[in-house]
Amino acid sequence: MARARELRHGDNQAEATLWNELKAKRLGGYKFVRQMPIGPYFADFACRSKKLAVELDGSQHADSSYDRRRDEFMRSEGFSVLRFWNLDVLKNKRSVCETILAVLEGRLAEDVAAADLRFVFAAKKIGGDAL
Repeated sequence: MARARELRHGDNQAEATLWNELKAKRLGGYKFVRQMPIGPYFADFACRSKKLAVELDGSQHADSSYDRRRDEFMRSEGFSVLRFWNLDVLKNKRSVCETILAVLEGRLAEDVAAADLRFVFAAKKIGGDAL
């Protein structure tokens, strides 16, 4: 808990901007939390009910093998992971929020790797079989 608290107080401008859109169920009525632990990692933002982790990345995350391992761990825990660049949150907040809503509402349900976002979809499992 202390580590999560420390991370929450270290918000950058992009995180503060997105949190303002996600807090208090402002985005489509979905509840988000900040700096939620998932195993040894912390998701920047998470919607527990939809098992979605939203990550904001600076340039130091470009082509990061650490982030790929982290995403795969979160997927193995049943979480889909949606990554945006900090700059996109600051310049295209509306598009970022629309993309998050598309995932939450099931309109985006496959892996995506693009210049402006990365989405790692965790298929729901029933009886051990992925849907």
